[in-house]
Order: sequence, then C-alpha cells, then structure tokens
Amino acid sequence: MSNFRFGSNGEAGYGNAPVDFGRRRLVTGAGALAATGWIAGVTGGWMLKAPFAHAAGPIKMGIATDITGAIAPSGNANWQVAQFAVDQINKGGGILGRPIELYLEDTASDPKIAVGNVRKLIQERKVDVVLGGITSAMRQAIKDPIVNRGKTLYLYPQLYEGQECTKHLYCTGPTPAQQCDELIPYLIKTLGKKRFALPSANYVWPQLLNKYARKVIEANGGTVVFEEYYPLDQAEYSATIGKIKDGKVDCVFNTIIPPGLQPFVKQLYESGFQKNGGVLSCVYYDENLLNYHPANEMEGLVSCLDYFQAVEDPFSKKLQEGYSAKFPGTKYLFTAGSASTGMYRGVKFYEAAVKATNGDLKRETVSAALDTAKLAEGPGGGAEMVAGKMHCKMNMYIAVCKVAGGKTRYDVIKKSSMVDPKEC
Repeated sequence: MSNFRFGSNGEAGYGNAPVDFGRRRLVTGAGALAATGWIAGVTGGWMLKAPFAHAAGPIKMGIATDITGAIAPSGNANWQVAQFAVDQINKGGGILGRPIELYLEDTASDPKIAVGNVRKLIQERKVDVVLGGITSAMRQAIKDPIVNRGKTLYLYPQLYEGQECTKHLYCTGPTPAQQCDELIPYLIKTLGKKRFALPSANYVWPQLLNKYARKVIEANGGTVVFEEYYPLDQAEYSATIGKIKDGKVDCVFNTIIPPGLQPFVKQLYESGFQKNGGVLSCVYYDENLLNYHPANEMEGLVSCLDYFQAVEDPFSKKLQEGYSAKFPGTKYLFTAGSASTGMYRGVKFYEAAVKATNGDLKRETVSAALDTAKLAEGPGGGAEMVAGKMHCKMNMYIAVCKVAGGKTRYDVIKKSSMVDPKEC
C-alpha cells in the first residue's frame, strides 16, 4: 500500500499539493535532490557522497524507490527519510567509524523499469544493502535482482499484506496481524460495531488483508456483511452504499485507494452513514490522507499504525523536529504511511547489525546479526526483529480523527507495545 493521491486533473500528490507526472515531475525531483547534495550519475541514478573518508572506504547503501510515476510522493518521502537517517549516523561518526554513502535509483512506479535500474545498484554501484520499494508488485519485481541474483541484503519498509518470507529480505513495516489484531477488537468490543462491510480495491494488498481481517472479525463476534472488489478508478458507489444501508452495516473497513477513494468516502458521508452512528476505519490513513478529504468527511475515522505525529514520546518528537529542520516546508511528511517509518527503522536496523558484526559487511554475516537486531528508539518507539521470521515487533497505535476549527488531527487513544507480526 502507498500514501498517494490522484487529483481531478490526473496529477498525483500528497494532501492538497499536486505533483506533476512526466518530465516536469522529474525536473522537480532532480531539483530537490540536487538541493540537498545529491550528484547525478553519468548513466543515471544519484549519489550522496560520504562526508568523510575512511581507509576501508564508505559503506554503500542503495535506495530503490519511486522518484517519478504514480507512487512518486511516497518514493520522495522515502529518499528524504533515508537521507535524514543516514545524516544522523554520519554526524555521529558513521558505523564503527565508516561513513555511509547513499546511492539512489528511480523505480519509476513501474516494475519493468525498476528491474534494470536496481541492477545498477548491484552491478555498477556494488552496494552493500538495498532499501526501498513501495507496492508489493515492486517488491516482487526487484527482490530477484537484489536477493537471488545480486546476492545482496534487502530491507522492505512498507506496511503490506504479509507472506513475504524470502531469506535475506527483511520487512520493517506493519503486517495485517499487527494492525488487525489491535484495531478490530477495539471496533467491536469498545465501540460496539459488529456488522462490517469490506469495500476494496481489486489487487493483492486488500485481498490478503481482508482475508486476515475477516478471521479476526469473526473470532471477536462480528459479522462480514459483504466483501467486494472494485477497479482502482471506480467513481460510482451508489450500489455499494445501498448494500451498506440495507445490510445495517455499522463499520466500513475500507481498503479502496486513490483514485476511487475520494468519491467513495464522499458518497458514504453524504449517505448519512457516520451521522447515523456508523464508523469508517482504514489501516493506511495517516496525517497526509486526512487532508485528501473535506474535514467533515474524516471526523471519527479510526486508523491503526505504528506511528502518528500525536505520539508524545520525546524521541519521536525529536525526530520530527530534525526532519523538519532538514527539509523545511516539505510536502513529503515523516509519517507512518509512504514507508517512512519503515525506512527509518530499516536504516537503523542495518546500522545495529553492522555494529554487531564488528564491521563485517558480507551479506550472510550482516543478515545473521539482523535476524536478532533490536532498536531501543525509533518513530513511535523501539522495535526488534523476531528471530527467523524476517519481520519485526513494534508498537502499534489506534487513533481517531478529530476536527476542530475545520482542521483535522489524530488523537491517539490506545498503544500496544511490541506487537508480534505473526509472519513466516
């Protein structure tokens, strides 16, 4: 899943800020990269040189993400968060004295283009690790040239549908168990909502997430009234709204994504669903997507993620302050969506693993250390890998959207500590 939107003119972007496709988009991305010190490569790609020298040379970290294309808002958040995390490490003296040098390749929101570009990271740049990928289709496309053929460590940072159990591929975003096992019992037992509709975009993430969600709903005494799948660009939902009314649905567990998302939420709200006591819930809604809709349509929405900006712990607040200082005025926010928290976590997990190997960068050695790595701090709190599972425990938060003065915000109403991913 990714945190992006399409406007009425076909542009993609965050919140209310459109971002152009095509060449204009590339120029904007290139300008942003150059402004923060990235150097364009002769054969494509970008490099952020190590800030100091070491006899053994820099540790080479590759970022494969969407600088252009439909998923570009998420990808641009990714490289910014990666740069922010690496800057922190380098300013602290690097990893055991060695600086990190960053290499970036555009996966272009197109798995076919991505495969060739990712090969550059492995074959030309000879990176020690690769982080990135937003959609599951992208992960599936690039993991072969990275992990199987490239013999390189790969960290995938996005919340996703689970079931990725490839050796030397580590997932640092939330899984269905981490979201549904916390959220659904709250919806049923605390809010008293028991009749669920599962309107969904027709691709792998909603299908597998819904399969898990259905089990949790039924195990907690709820009922799935209907589960339906629609084309991503569907704009008319009157039949769906009718089924919600006729089935006395009191909780809509939404996995529709842009561009069909905006018309669905609008039509649901105009039907009086929320006014009559219904609850809209979605596990990918962070601060960016609240701004995708009029505030009144979002009031009462319930989400469950590994981080919200309302989380009060001092380390998370310090991260936000540091990120805002490095990228002032950016529209690519440091949120739980866009794989941002997973990207930060992935960089720090890699740092911890290399320290544990005493600087040995061989894939098998770092992978063995990563398998049991722990982070004391991070966005939303610490995290720890579950040995042998290639996924990590992390804190999870349930939050409700509130509206005041026409502006939206999240109020965190529940924290669950070190939730197990239940994968592999």
